[in-house]
Amino acid sequence: MTTANIVTDAKTERRMNLPLLAIVAGFCAALLYDLSLFDVMFAAIADAYLQVSTFVAGTLLLFFMAERAFKFDLTTALAESGKWQVPLAAALGALPGCGGAIIVVTKYVSGRLSFGSVLATLTATMGDAAFLLLAKEPLTGLFIIGLGFGVGVITGYIVDAIHGPDFMRPKNTSPASHPDLSDPEHEDFSNPVLDKVWMLIFAPGLILGLMLAFQIDVDAILATENIPAPASLLGFIGGMLCFGMWALPRLLPQLRKQKTDIAGAENETIIRRTIADTNFVTSWVIFAFLLFEVAIHLTGIDLKSLFTSVAAFAPLIAVLIGFIPGCGAQILVTTLYLSGYLPLSAQIGNAISNDGDALFPAIALAPGAAVMATLYSAIPALLISYGWFFLA
Repeated sequence: MTTANIVTDAKTERRMNLPLLAIVAGFCAALLYDLSLFDVMFAAIADAYLQVSTFVAGTLLLFFMAERAFKFDLTTALAESGKWQVPLAAALGALPGCGGAIIVVTKYVSGRLSFGSVLATLTATMGDAAFLLLAKEPLTGLFIIGLGFGVGVITGYIVDAIHGPDFMRPKNTSPASHPDLSDPEHEDFSNPVLDKVWMLIFAPGLILGLMLAFQIDVDAILATENIPAPASLLGFIGGMLCFGMWALPRLLPQLRKQKTDIAGAENETIIRRTIADTNFVTSWVIFAFLLFEVAIHLTGIDLKSLFTSVAAFAPLIAVLIGFIPGCGAQILVTTLYLSGYLPLSAQIGNAISNDGDALFPAIALAPGAAVMATLYSAIPALLISYGWFFLA
């Protein structure tokens, strides 16, 4: 990396996230406008943590432990997989999160994989939204992951048959020229003590979340004279801790750590990875919950009726949102579906069209291929989502 690039990266590192600041300021202004919103926000943040974050963290722990236990040389497997490249790439993309899809993109640029493999992995991936869906509706999550894998394999083979394996591959480009492919969205503020506090809250939070999932009124059981809603209080504290750890480096850039490359990221502990990814998902879920609850409280609009009135456009809107790089917007779509505001057809369309965080390195390494793969993935996304909409 040149000195000029280092200076540019340093300036970028010090830049405050102004959209995030505007969002936080907007919610604070709404609270000052109507103090009764505190109860609404308190409940929304508590629900986000107890009903979503605890299950996301539990799913991540199991996934990361399995990933480490069954680890094998993906690079060699992909390079030597021959006709099985497309299904293997789709399988990597179907894994919750974006790590597998990022590996496929980098290997395509180095000349070891076909364009169909890239299309297969980007079509199959749901990114971090998969963790949220698996935590709340595991059967639906498994169905959509399986559907994405199948669609990815079929489209990958079709595109390779039409265009050949080297279609859209950039010339004289290698992953080595882009050493930092880690996702800055998952960077958070942490230290060993803070991580221990996080885990201490998560342990009882998961138990409370499971009780709530079985429709047990935990607050009524645990209430005391001084603390009438202990479960909700724990959920609020846990939610604010997750959000604070994720937001602080973005609002106070001096708290950001030095970026790590992929090798460094692989050496992170399972606990640290779980905390960082859960904080990211939780923050977006909190935004979604607050947006809906505050909007309903201030305007009295029935959002469910509003989305129902434009139901025919819901799959198209969800597919278009899938074009947005990153996982934040996709988590919002999944939250809308889980809240009953969007039909399953829209969730299916978004899952197939979205590329998660893998689109960032794809744009950096092979922008033409990234755009083409995104456009190609929209075709099955629209066909299947609208097929489900009209036939289901």
